[in-house]
Amino acid sequence: MLVDYLIKQNWLQTPRIIRAFQKIKRADFLPGEFKDYAELNQSFPIGWGQSISQPLMVAFILERLQPENGDKILEIGSGSGWATALLAEIISQKNEKSGAEQKKGIIISLEAIPEIKESAQQNIAKYGFFETKLVELYSADGYNGYQKMAERTNLAGGFDKIFSTSSLKELPQAWKDQLKIGGTIVAPIGSSIWQITKTGKNKFEEVEFPDFAFTPMFGEQQQQLIRV
Repeated sequence: MLVDYLIKQNWLQTPRIIRAFQKIKRADFLPGEFKDYAELNQSFPIGWGQSISQPLMVAFILERLQPENGDKILEIGSGSGWATALLAEIISQKNEKSGAEQKKGIIISLEAIPEIKESAQQNIAKYGFFETKLVELYSADGYNGYQKMAERTNLAGGFDKIFSTSSLKELPQAWKDQLKIGGTIVAPIGSSIWQITKTGKNKFEEVEFPDFAFTPMFGEQQQQLIRV
């Protein structure tokens, strides 16, 4: 089984992330002709020149991101909706710390391609995350972050996490500005995945994980972005 393989190879390590991989079935996010291959550790096309990422890539990024109960997360690029649903399941789980308060989080996901956004919405809806208001999905490029953030009182202070499956030449300033102090961004930059923690106003700690490969992304900022 795919999840067992990812655990054995140490791509999956955190219990709450493992539980999400066990509950959110990848087959529910694949086009019909690929559903029988959902347990394979490889990417598949989902149309419009895009793909659902290789499972080990998604596992690696989520392990670096470390989403938790109650987190407010900005996702750049909804794709198939699989990672979105995994995130929603993780942030809805009861906090593993004894006695910790159960909190209400949210995933705001931005997708540049309208047809991909509609497909992702149908896929995510299978798990009821729209009804519980854990996920909001919008047609938007995302390079400049979430444009209506200032209008949202529940996002005061910024996002806890920002997650991207798009490779950039450099991290957009808007993402840094919309991240709260103590928050984390995980995003591909060049051929590496970077884990960036905001330690203070305009202060960041960066960790590089090199040697990843990415394929082209559609969007307004296509010359600067490459989609996983």
